[in-house]
Amino acid sequence: MTAALRIRPANEASWSELQLILTGTAARCQCTRQRLGDHDWYALPPEARGAVLREAVGCDDPRATSTVGLVAWLEDEPVGWVAVDRRTAYTRIRNSPVAWSGRHEAKDDETVWAIACLVVRRGFRREGLTYPLVAAAAEHARAQGALAVEGYPMLTGGAEVTWDELSVAPVGPFLAAGFAEVSRPTKRRVVMRLDFD
Repeated sequence: MTAALRIRPANEASWSELQLILTGTAARCQCTRQRLGDHDWYALPPEARGAVLREAVGCDDPRATSTVGLVAWLEDEPVGWVAVDRRTAYTRIRNSPVAWSGRHEAKDDETVWAIACLVVRRGFRREGLTYPLVAAAAEHARAQGALAVEGYPMLTGGAEVTWDELSVAPVGPFLAAGFAEVSRPTKRRVVMRLDFD
């Protein structure tokens, strides 16, 4: 990657830039399934999901005091998105056995954040962009007062996995950002966490 990569809070991006990243399955999801939970998510058409995301990210408002994700640009091209927010904001994570298998901590701990989704725009994949996205999301969570941040990546075992299935990212970017394994609730999923001192 020779071009300059820039990662900023999503409210500093335009809505149209974010939509250039969210294509295919991500366009239908609008990065709201984790936030809404399956029941509410399935009940909404993609346009309504987009409205939920648009309100949460605050695109086109660089003065917004909060946002729920980061956008990456290579030069002036929007190329990546990562959703990061308080873990409690994600209904699907709260209700998922993946996040909680073998764990006995408070699900309503506002100091723990979660990296719920990563999307790299078609044409820019397989260039290692998830590595800086995960690192930037962890730093964003820390800067917002998080005491820890979690991710729920996938073990690929070197196998080819469709990008849409990898919206949680592979394990490598989390390891590189200093996350440690908490549990392996399924054959392919790992709960990883970075605690801040």
